Amino acid sequence: MPPAPAAPRVLPAASPARLHLPDPALACKDGQLWCSLSHSKEALSPASLLLSILAAGPAQFIKTPVLRTLPSSKGIGEVSPRESPLIPRRLHRARPAMSFKRSQKLHLLRLTVLLVVVLAGIKFLFRDSFTLELHKHISKDSDFWGKGGDVLPEPDPRSQPLDPEADQIAGPKQDARKQLSKDFSATEMRLVHLDLKGAAPKVSYLEQLFPLLSRLGANGVLIEYEDMFPFKGELGVLRAPYSYSEDDLERIQHLAQLNQLEVVPLVQTFGHVEFILKHDQYRHLREVERFPNSFNPHVPDTLVLLKSILAQVMDKHRRASWIHIGADEVFHLGEGTDSKNWLNRNQGDVGRMYLNHIKEIVSFLVTQYWGLRVLLWDDMLRKINVATLRESGIAKHAAPMVWYYAPDFEAEQIGNFISKYADSGFQTVWFASAFKGTTGPAQQWTPLSYHLNNHLSWLKVIQAMPKFPAIKFQGIALTGWQRYDHYSVLCELLPVGIPSLAVCLQTLVNGGFTDATKKKVLDVLGFQNIHLEKSTCDGGGGFPGSEIYRIVEQINGHLRDSIIKVLEEESAVKGWFSRYHRKHQFGNPRNMESFGSKVLKVQEDWENLVQTLRAHLENIFFPDLVEEWMEENINPYLDRLRAFVKDYREVIRLNARPKVL
Repeated sequence: MPPAPAAPRVLPAASPARLHLPDPALACKDGQLWCSLSHSKEALSPASLLLSILAAGPAQFIKTPVLRTLPSSKGIGEVSPRESPLIPRRLHRARPAMSFKRSQKLHLLRLTVLLVVVLAGIKFLFRDSFTLELHKHISKDSDFWGKGGDVLPEPDPRSQPLDPEADQIAGPKQDARKQLSKDFSATEMRLVHLDLKGAAPKVSYLEQLFPLLSRLGANGVLIEYEDMFPFKGELGVLRAPYSYSEDDLERIQHLAQLNQLEVVPLVQTFGHVEFILKHDQYRHLREVERFPNSFNPHVPDTLVLLKSILAQVMDKHRRASWIHIGADEVFHLGEGTDSKNWLNRNQGDVGRMYLNHIKEIVSFLVTQYWGLRVLLWDDMLRKINVATLRESGIAKHAAPMVWYYAPDFEAEQIGNFISKYADSGFQTVWFASAFKGTTGPAQQWTPLSYHLNNHLSWLKVIQAMPKFPAIKFQGIALTGWQRYDHYSVLCELLPVGIPSLAVCLQTLVNGGFTDATKKKVLDVLGFQNIHLEKSTCDGGGGFPGSEIYRIVEQINGHLRDSIIKVLEEESAVKGWFSRYHRKHQFGNPRNMESFGSKVLKVQEDWENLVQTLRAHLENIFFPDLVEEWMEENINPYLDRLRAFVKDYREVIRLNARPKVL
């Protein structure tokens, strides 16, 4: 509020005059600025006052003659209806002109009043007026799921915050959130999916990766944090041992901004929430008690928890234009006791039950974060009829992301979904392809032609979008899954999938895998040639993580086979150092030496290569990932060779002793 002005100075009785302001007369009364026009008064904002003074000119305000007789039929000196409330209702007797000294004081008074008015106006103009407009907008849209003016239901008294700070978390102040939404109406987004629920890279690697993504044609990253997000308070239990810090998140977003990459956070809110429901304190929120896959949508604490999670994520993504709420593959939905009871009362409509939960999530996000747009996977929507989708109202604020990862599919297949979503009222639609992580839960090496064909199929769908004028294609996410779910093993490491990502991104940019596409990929990655069917590249490569790419290529192609060859196909081993010989420590050094040097050389070469790989992995990934990858992809083969060499060394030192029984 502007400071209250000082009490008006009473002019000398000899002065038949009053302080004259430019018309309409302006004055201050009771700390409120007023416009006195005729007999009516209306509140005048400080901004209007400032504009009025500026329009009249400060000089006019200062130099306005002080002596001004106001004739009145009511008597000499009586205040007229147009006179300012600043002048007390009293008679003024005429006096000779003021002295020079008194004139100076009056000028000083005028300057003081002008300064107060100008400062009040400036304070008003530079206050957070945007916040006021925001509150009006939020208020207007608060009827998201009902008619304007509907009273929102009181919160369920059983639903107590799981976090002591949940009340503050779930209801962030509007002026604490960047609310200006960017205009992407003419932009087709190409998001690269970073699946951090497995093999999350260090931020130092993302610093190298983001410029590469931008150069290849990406304009955004879809970041699925899962347990890598730096949750606080009671939610801190969700954090992985090497989760990112808050400073890491700021740095990631800064790096994205430097490389013109829009950051879209992804938070699972229905299915694939094993990283939450595996914890004992959240076990009661499971749809089926035995399985941690999906939330029970009927327990009030489910929404309380999700709002706390979403609020913490959004608090760290104030510049985000979209948020992805997942909501795919809600396994066992409808199998829990609460769901069965609900279905018995609602004609068994699982689709409506699903949408009831989704619209609560969407409603929370769009009312708390004005301008934010919501994305969700579409597979659950495919099973729901148009009438139910339209009735839910989610199409007003959300967009489906249609995902399909097969190498070859017909555009008509996807066209049926697009047509359905257009009829359901959705204004935009997104697609999701895959550049890695969809050809097997334990896939180690990325098949190039498989993923290229997936993107060529998606190009046909994109080119067919003019057939659907009622819905707009907004963008595509190139998914790179690192695990099939929280409990599965690792898929291909991110550096291993970069050549596939480059091929797929450039295919989308150029409308096909043309000669220009191939040349761009080779130039950016530092290869001499690329063999799609063999999924190999010629040359050392110069992209971030290329050393890992090359070593994993050797491991994938030769580690297992070379060990099998030396241990199972070598005739001298089969004849003179079988499992029986090793068990009973029985062997002749003369025969053993015929294969010993070869076996030792194989082990030495692989140990050296693996040690080099470990060093490169530790530069990019956290220690737990390095151990997991080694345990899954190296040790099952190399441990067998290590055990063989250990037995070999022990038996050969015995110098042909009798067998141990």
